[in-house]
Amino acid sequence: MIDKRDFTSLGHADHGWLNARHHFSFANYYDPARMGWGAIRVWNDDEIAANSGFPPHPHKDMEIITYVRSGAITHQDSMGNKGRTAAGDVQVMSAGTGVRHAEYNLEPETTRIFQIWIEPRQKGGAPSWGAKPFPKGERSGKFVTLASGFDEDGDALRIRAEARVLGATLKAGESVEHSVGDGRHAYLVAATGAITIDGVAFQARDGAALSGGQTVTITATEDAEIVLVDSE
Repeated sequence: MIDKRDFTSLGHADHGWLNARHHFSFANYYDPARMGWGAIRVWNDDEIAANSGFPPHPHKDMEIITYVRSGAITHQDSMGNKGRTAAGDVQVMSAGTGVRHAEYNLEPETTRIFQIWIEPRQKGGAPSWGAKPFPKGERSGKFVTLASGFDEDGDALRIRAEARVLGATLKAGESVEHSVGDGRHAYLVAATGAITIDGVAFQARDGAALSGGQTVTITATEDAEIVLVDSE
C-alpha cells in the first residue's frame, strides 16, 4: 500500500551543470518497474548550477509542474512568456499541441527544483504557462492545493489533468492526513526534513508511492516541507 523508494535507489545523471535524480524512468535511466505512477509520468529532483540551465527545447501533450525548493528558475517560451519563480513557489506549463521553452538558473547559487510531469486528460489544446507564489506560512500544518485540474480549487494554478499538486510544511511532531481515492494514485516526497507515513520512516527526497483506497497519516519527525501529487 506504501511503496518506499529510497533516494539512493533513484536514477542518477550528473552533467556537471545539472545533477539530476529520477523517481521514474527518464532519459538514459530505465526501470520497467518505475515507468510512472498512474498519470504521473516524471518526478525529477534537479540541482542546477549557478548561471546555467536548460536551453530551448520542445514539449507536447504534457502538464509540467516546477516546484522550486531553493534558489529560483527563470522561464522563457515560444509563446512570449517570461518569468522568475523563487523558492517555495510553483510554475505550470500545459504543453498542449506543442511549445518550446527554456529554464535557466540566473542566480549566483545552485537552484533546486522538483519537476513533475502529469499526463493530460486529453491531448491537444493551445499551450499555456503560469506561475504563482505560495507562502510557506500559509501551508503550515496542512496541505494547500498548488496546482489542480478541478474547478473547485479556484486559488490553485490550473492544469489539464485529473490531478492535484499539494504542499505542506510541518513542524516536528505535527501530523497531516491524506486520503487516496479508490482507483487513484498519490506520490509524496519530503523536500526537506524527515517524516513517517503510517509509521514508516522517510528521509528528505525519498519517494512514497501510495495506492488508492487508503488514508495515511504523515508525521514530521523533523521540520519538513512536503510535496504530494494525487492523480488518476
